[in-house]
Amino acid sequence: MNSRSDIQHHYIEQGQGFPLILLHGNGESCDYFEHQIPFFSKDYRVLAIDTRGHGQSPRGEKPFTIKQFAEDLHDFMEEHGILKAILLGFSDGGNIALTFALKYPERVEKLILNGANLFPSGVKARYQWPIEFGYRIARLFSKKSEEAKQNTEMLGLMVNEPHIDPSELAHLTMPALVVAGTKDMIKDAHTRLIHESLPNAQLVILEGNHFVANRNYEAFNSAVEAFLKD
Repeated sequence: MNSRSDIQHHYIEQGQGFPLILLHGNGESCDYFEHQIPFFSKDYRVLAIDTRGHGQSPRGEKPFTIKQFAEDLHDFMEEHGILKAILLGFSDGGNIALTFALKYPERVEKLILNGANLFPSGVKARYQWPIEFGYRIARLFSKKSEEAKQNTEMLGLMVNEPHIDPSELAHLTMPALVVAGTKDMIKDAHTRLIHESLPNAQLVILEGNHFVANRNYEAFNSAVEAFLKD
């Protein structure tokens, strides 16, 4: 299949079976899922992707936005002959998964959202304020420094995006699992809003912070496995 993408994604692929695509968070890489890739590759064809401009994937020339990342995911699936997949997204990866599912619902078998948010104010203020402050500082130097320019783009994702109306989630009828940590940086009420807005969703709150998939991976993997086998 011909690619419309201007980049080639770096990714890790393990296992055989139904495709399970893992989408990491802001400023990270597919290595974040070090405890998920071997675990789920026993039953699934696991593909963990570095988002555009993250990890070993090039930045390319296209916009650095959640919507573009969702289009990149579509192009990746086309390139790899994947008609339908289970999407597991963490943080910004969850926002990419949601954005993709809203545009291409027929391509999503099941949806797993860990620490996702619909809009920036879904993040607790004590975490969001330093991000906004860092963004303003980076912007001041972005014309003089390539590093500052990159920081501006990366932090800008969290300051300016996403913008998903909760009412839109009513269109997503595929089974969904919403996961958060007890001490997550996403507001508890916001996580519950996502869960309540999805018509066919389960909610699991696990002991830990925003990075529960990496730091409390046994509980996380167990919850996801139960959902997938349900």
